[in-house]
Amino acid sequence: MKEVLRVVHCIVAVAVLLGASLASAAEAPSDAYIAGYAAALLEREFQASSTSLKVERGVITLSPSDLRQADVGRVKQALAGIRGVVAVDIREGTSAARPAGAAREAEPGRTDAAGKDAFATGLLPGGHLFKPLIADPRWPHFGATYQYYLDDKQLGSVASVSFGETFTLYRDKLGGGWWEAGVQAGVFALFDLDAPSMDLINADYMGALFLGYRYDRFSAIGRLFHQSSHLGDEFILRNRTQNRINLSYEAVDLRLSYEFFRDVLRVYGGGGYLFDQDPEDLKPGFVQWGFEFRSPWRTAAFRPIAAVDVQNREENNWHTDFSLRAGIEFEGWLASRSLQIMLEYFRGHSPNGQFYRDKIDYIGIGAHFNF
Repeated sequence: MKEVLRVVHCIVAVAVLLGASLASAAEAPSDAYIAGYAAALLEREFQASSTSLKVERGVITLSPSDLRQADVGRVKQALAGIRGVVAVDIREGTSAARPAGAAREAEPGRTDAAGKDAFATGLLPGGHLFKPLIADPRWPHFGATYQYYLDDKQLGSVASVSFGETFTLYRDKLGGGWWEAGVQAGVFALFDLDAPSMDLINADYMGALFLGYRYDRFSAIGRLFHQSSHLGDEFILRNRTQNRINLSYEAVDLRLSYEFFRDVLRVYGGGGYLFDQDPEDLKPGFVQWGFEFRSPWRTAAFRPIAAVDVQNREENNWHTDFSLRAGIEFEGWLASRSLQIMLEYFRGHSPNGQFYRDKIDYIGIGAHFNF
């Protein structure tokens, strides 16, 4: 009964904080605020002028003559990330704003008929051609989640945190599309909140080299990566686990993605193969697929989102690992970052280190930052 009350208290506390965030975010920034923010950003980040800058109903218009030597694509990306901006128009003679409700200009990872050339090219262009997978428990990003394990003999209240990101090192055009190369890195840690000192249970470390491609609404990513897992010292000393396994492997994988209805519905799928694995008898094959929904009905600050991720691994006889996340996304919350507040549910084999053979079932609520 105490555990149930604890869960209820945590959910109520998060709901109160979320309600306060929504109340403050519901008011869209004024055009004057956007103009001031945009002018400061142009001067600080691009050493550019804001003489022709105008903002009307959240639409920024700017003459390219003010940008001097700055990359137009990167300027568009930065300006579009300002909270409250609904479109960016950079071309000679632009003085009239688009009507309210106009679509945001394309950013890396978003394409439409009006914004196909918005992708920056060259070294460190920013953004990604292949968008982060919202419901994948092991996609590198910054996040923190409270999880409550259902009918589990070992764990009850758990904190799951991740630190990581995808960095594009170089991007260029390829035919009618774009290609890019970069690195991914992430740490995924699990803490036992029921322990007196909130013990570290497990930490997974991953690093990857990747190649990405995008053509209109189709995108793909292929990776060569390493992952290793390490149990927390306090968890080991408490002798709550036996037959310790130092799980480690290299792997290659490929995922394909397609977006329907202008970024509203996305479907993806792919698979991969492990090699140089420890333990040696770890079976190598795995597949993954899922879909994501971003509501076309949104305020200037946020919109509802939902995602399902399904994975099947040869090691677990191809049984299904099911991950569901749903909530709201604040676009451009910190410049070009997006903040997601989501409820989640997971059922299947644990993605946490040596516990990969254990079946788990949990609910949770968390915050996620994607760059």
